[in-house]
Amino acid sequence: MDFPKYDGNIHPDEWINDIQKYDSFWKARYGIEYFNTAVSLIDPIIKLPTGIDNYEKLRNALKEDISFIIFKNTNKRKLLSLKYIPERKGGDTSKFISTFRKLCYNGEINDIEEQKKYLYKSLPSNHFDYISNEFYKRMKNINSINELVREFENIVLEESNLIRNGSIVALKHVATGKYLGTFEGLNYETGSKNQLISVQSLEPDPDSWWKIQFSKEIATCTDTPITLQHAKSNVFLGIYYWGGYYYICNKSPSTNHTEVFCIKSNYNVNMWYVKHSKLENHQGYLNSNDIINLSIKKCDNNGNIQDDQVEFLRSHDIQFTIGNDAFQEVVCHNERLGGNDEWCIELIHEVKI
Repeated sequence: MDFPKYDGNIHPDEWINDIQKYDSFWKARYGIEYFNTAVSLIDPIIKLPTGIDNYEKLRNALKEDISFIIFKNTNKRKLLSLKYIPERKGGDTSKFISTFRKLCYNGEINDIEEQKKYLYKSLPSNHFDYISNEFYKRMKNINSINELVREFENIVLEESNLIRNGSIVALKHVATGKYLGTFEGLNYETGSKNQLISVQSLEPDPDSWWKIQFSKEIATCTDTPITLQHAKSNVFLGIYYWGGYYYICNKSPSTNHTEVFCIKSNYNVNMWYVKHSKLENHQGYLNSNDIINLSIKKCDNNGNIQDDQVEFLRSHDIQFTIGNDAFQEVVCHNERLGGNDEWCIELIHEVKI
């Protein structure tokens, strides 16, 4: 049996608890106490006072030795240098929390307010970091380390569902359950004759993956302008066709609403705006599985954006055909919003930044 020795590099409580496990075994097997043997396992550089005849006295003596002060301070310094790395950047939250709790235990940091300060200092210092900001807001009423860790995990889980600049997403048409997609080399036969848009697949396959881009790291549901670039063919989702000196609004193939298509160039006419469909005036961040409306602002003949001329992305059961293939139409419109205008945004690949 490998008996644990004590050299000042383990918390005395932890070492004595381990020793007492041997003590129980020793008594059961040999009918004698293990205490004297335990004392002999202490490094000779640690000088014990006389009269140490039980584990409680031994525990107190070890805690009064200078080695324990150094041990605690070392763990406090490790806490100060501990840094949380988000999982999207290769970090491991479980290992981080385990290390954090162990360092608090070793440093005898038992006050919850002090624990909060150490955890907060370990978080990214970026002013716009979601975890840091949410942690600061939510920690006020936390009263135990278990609550602290539980709330931190909730924040990390929420952060993993945020839609970030450069992420790959899919847009599911809520009413039909099909995903917005496009197909390289397959164009409309009418209107702009650009690469067509449809909702076809019941699964988010690569034809329905879009790279979402915006000016901030994290998008909000308050008129954040975004672009949607098809991950497979690199074209952008838009509604206008450049015709000489004019922006021409083409008609969709079946219902004569505004045609939606894909084009390689990324002009302002491809800027979409996100609005939360279920929560009116929602001020929060855009999350995976949010139900949203997507709108786009029209241009005048000089290419100037018209803030008061907005159309919304819609699909429906109406189809159009190209050759022998049928496609479910996707359009933009300025009519009253309804169920056909709702899209569920799903995070496919989180950007690694």
